[in-house]
Amino acid sequence: MPAKGDFKTQKGPVFANLVLADEINRAPAKVQSALLEAMQEHQVTIGPDTFELEEPFFVMATQNPIEHEGTYPLPEAQVDRFFMKVQVTYPNFEQEKEIITRMTSGVKIKTKEILSAQSILKAQNLVDDVFVSEHLKDYIVHLVSATRTPKNYKLENLTPLIEYGASPRASLGMTVAAKSRAFLQGRGYATPDDVKAIATDVMRHRLILTYEAEAQNLTTDAVISQILGKVPVP
Repeated sequence: MPAKGDFKTQKGPVFANLVLADEINRAPAKVQSALLEAMQEHQVTIGPDTFELEEPFFVMATQNPIEHEGTYPLPEAQVDRFFMKVQVTYPNFEQEKEIITRMTSGVKIKTKEILSAQSILKAQNLVDDVFVSEHLKDYIVHLVSATRTPKNYKLENLTPLIEYGASPRASLGMTVAAKSRAFLQGRGYATPDDVKAIATDVMRHRLILTYEAEAQNLTTDAVISQILGKVPVP
């Protein structure tokens, strides 16, 4: 405040329950580093002060897969913090018509609250209680391990194609995602089908392929598909 010669902390847009980082790879390294702290620690440091972020706290981000001019590569440590990477394809015919209607009518789209923050926190606590058997935990760890040591799972052809396998965050993410899917389907227990349904979304951004794989136009989705087809299902 110029009149008093002092400063007042002004909290930015990250102080929200849901943060959307549009085209995150256009953010410079310093911004990405700050966001990394928020995603990992759920806190923001401004000078000597640290501010806790209110729960629930989610970060969603988009990336343009085509245009790369003026972009910054995301560090692997930050990418690994994202729970899932979901590929958004073109809308279908009816969806595209709806986009036209909404964006050209000049009418403000009305929204309404469908869930409160407390309801989300309650749902998260219920997901924690979903049962995961020891056999299913073994299956999850085997899937992730197959990305690191494919030859142990008779996937020798993948060894020269994977530079780095998935981190332990993949195992954690797959477990939580499987439990969440079971919860959404009204079950108190997770199954191998839950794991297989979410495995690609959880792991596709955690695998780093070699130049050889890129030369063959091989995608992480294709690698994960081979792993899912080879690792025995309990």
